Amino acid sequence: MPATLFTLPANPTIPVKGEAAEYPIGRIFCVGRNYAAHAAEMGAKVDREAPFYFTKSPTTAAMTGAEVPYPAGTADYHYEMELAFVIGAPAFRVAKEDALQVVYGYCCALDMTRRDIQADAKAKRRPWDASKDFENSTIFASITKADDFAVGSQRIHLEVDGVQRQDSTLDLMIHDVAAIIADLSKYYHLRPGDVILTGTPEGVGPVVAGETITGGIDGLEPVELTIGAAE
Repeated sequence: MPATLFTLPANPTIPVKGEAAEYPIGRIFCVGRNYAAHAAEMGAKVDREAPFYFTKSPTTAAMTGAEVPYPAGTADYHYEMELAFVIGAPAFRVAKEDALQVVYGYCCALDMTRRDIQADAKAKRRPWDASKDFENSTIFASITKADDFAVGSQRIHLEVDGVQRQDSTLDLMIHDVAAIIADLSKYYHLRPGDVILTGTPEGVGPVVAGETITGGIDGLEPVELTIGAAE
């Protein structure tokens, strides 16, 4: 292997409940508009035929408990509370009935969004990248192994400074975890290191510097994020 001009930082890792070793993040996939009520509040139609996706870089990851600066380039910085799952075995063209076998574990996650940039991109029919894929925009709590958690009708919720903003249940996802894996594995060779966020319920909204976000899913470790001063 040839020498490189410089050394890149190692990819971030997510702690795993009960394990000393951590889960390294390779790729991050996100499912859009996977709760009907959230699609409606965004003024979008629900697509029940198949999920759609956007991606985020591993460099967007931060861990629960972090304080991150209010990001540059936005005046409308939004929270989105989500269930994430991580892949534990190679998967390509996986049947839905076999899909859960490749899941290593589940965790709470926040998909932070520069909503004004996203709205402008949508209006101009441009990609969303600048609204989603930026530093400290994907926050992870510790992973709970799949043997210790099964997705059902668990409550998913989020609070800002203790005031409830999102409150729903996982069974309201339009496309469940197995369906997401079966569909995504048609297009990608999924592998360990892949992290998939499954979408947010209704109630998304802005946060400002000095506020603290807390979110949870029954049976998983909670996630917390404090918003610092603007960059």
